[in-house]
Amino acid sequence: MHAVQLTALNACDVSSVSKPVPKSGEVLIALKAAALNHRDLWIKKGQYAGIKYPCIPGSDGAGVVVEVADHVDSSWIGKDVIINPAFSWGDKTSAQSDQFTILGLPRFGTLAEFICVPVSQLEVKPPSMTWEEAAALPLAGLTAWRALTTRAQLKVTDKVLISGIGGGVAVFALQFAVAMGASVWVTSSSQAKINQAVKLGAKGGFLYTKKGWAEDAVKELGGFDVIIDSAGGDGLNDLIDAAASGARIAFYGATRGNPTSVTLRKIFWRQLSLLGTTMGSPADWKALIRFVDEKSIKPVVSQVFLLSNALQAFDLMEQGGQFGKIVLKLSE
Repeated sequence: MHAVQLTALNACDVSSVSKPVPKSGEVLIALKAAALNHRDLWIKKGQYAGIKYPCIPGSDGAGVVVEVADHVDSSWIGKDVIINPAFSWGDKTSAQSDQFTILGLPRFGTLAEFICVPVSQLEVKPPSMTWEEAAALPLAGLTAWRALTTRAQLKVTDKVLISGIGGGVAVFALQFAVAMGASVWVTSSSQAKINQAVKLGAKGGFLYTKKGWAEDAVKELGGFDVIIDSAGGDGLNDLIDAAASGARIAFYGATRGNPTSVTLRKIFWRQLSLLGTTMGSPADWKALIRFVDEKSIKPVVSQVFLLSNALQAFDLMEQGGQFGKIVLKLSE
């Protein structure tokens, strides 16, 4: 089969590799589509812990079950499925276990024509989605769902701010919050991306490159009840300034690193909650699939590439030019 294979730091190519064989409790899936995440880019650039070569990255995928191993019901054969990329979450819903891993490292991932995974990781593909849309959902959708619901406890009356709109998780958070009936605003360095967010249901947005944007937002709207962020850095203080009293700020990343300082008195005096969140539990996953099926959520696909053009897809992600998910089409 063909797959995106990393053999060393930044040494990435589409290669011919051995087709995997399912072990007991696993299925073999002929993947129809897979999607990129920033995690894949960081793995390619050697910025992720525990990298071992060779490596097939990729956490998102959807396809058809073509073979089952021992202890798997044969009725799975022929089913259209989507893969939960969160492995070994553990028994606690509050946080993942020490054994938790994400598909694509250390286990070979979805940027390939075939993959083997435990049957417990599968869910039937929502019939309303195309293969490309289904492949776009798992990691980013699960992360956005847990951040909004399990961690931030979103309510229909909340005013929500999604920072850095354009990336997969941020776009899903926007779609989910709008579908739940909340009022949503976004931030971006691009007015064009804010305009795209408005087309998806956002009430408006703010350019975070503009000095004093948080103060302007508070004057206009009175502050936000829920804020979803992946950047961190000194921008955290702007988010604190933009928060209403009693607000919940959920972080699923820190692409800008740690803030140089934080004004703690604003946090305790205004009763703010700072919430860390990563991926999601099996319960989060099942709730996500039910929700997107019931609400007919259509994941936003920014661009589709053939597997043979995978390196161009990585380049687009590195440039940050996408709005939504970058998808690889693996077969018809």
